Amino acid sequence: MTATYPDLAGASVFITGGGSGIGADLTEGFLRQGAQVAFVGRSDASAFCDRMQAETGSRPLFVQCDITDTAALRAAIARAAQAHGPIAVLVNNAANDARHATLEVTEAFWDRNQAINLRAYFFAAQAVIPGMQARGGGSIINFTSVSYMMGNAGYPSYTTANSGLNGLTRSLAREFGPDGIRVNALAPGWVLTDKQLDKWATPEGLAAHLERQCLKEHLAPADIVGGTLFLASTASRMMTGQALVIDGGVVMTG
Repeated sequence: MTATYPDLAGASVFITGGGSGIGADLTEGFLRQGAQVAFVGRSDASAFCDRMQAETGSRPLFVQCDITDTAALRAAIARAAQAHGPIAVLVNNAANDARHATLEVTEAFWDRNQAINLRAYFFAAQAVIPGMQARGGGSIINFTSVSYMMGNAGYPSYTTANSGLNGLTRSLAREFGPDGIRVNALAPGWVLTDKQLDKWATPEGLAAHLERQCLKEHLAPADIVGGTLFLASTASRMMTGQALVIDGGVVMTG
């Protein structure tokens, strides 16, 4: 069961990485609210769009795009705005948490990793803000992670970007609050997407992580949808510059 937010019906929503993992559930969640959804991804998502149309009655607009190509990202956002109207909700979701050892990181890897996990978030926000200003407001949701809060090792470039996204979120919230634009971060815990299960979710690792959670159930992509819809909706109209954690109770904020 998901809450219904009437103000999201007809809203122009843009999601990065909206065709797989958590992003696919976000796309479906917004479609089921009646939103007009556009998303980008590197891999062809035509089959996913076909399924969404069959299951929800609405077809999302998919633009194949590498978010590290800033010009292509801007063009995709412009195409979405032309199709659905100025972006009301931006969900910066696409990320890459590839594991890496500090002593083996090259400049090229670092720059590519930051381009995915931090730079693209900034330029996506920059691209939607003028339209949000013109329409009198909007909501930007930056997906970060609890990994940097936990002090996790094994992916220092990723945790650096995660922490940086909180600074970006707060600065944009302060700068564009007078325009009615809200900017918040959402920090999921370990969400067991197909990618996580395939690459890193060993029985031992899963058991150890569950031991750290207050709630003794692993997170699924669907568990992140409700919080995202809340931040997108005017139900959270006076909430900005904040980080919402959905991790089953691993870290404690405040």
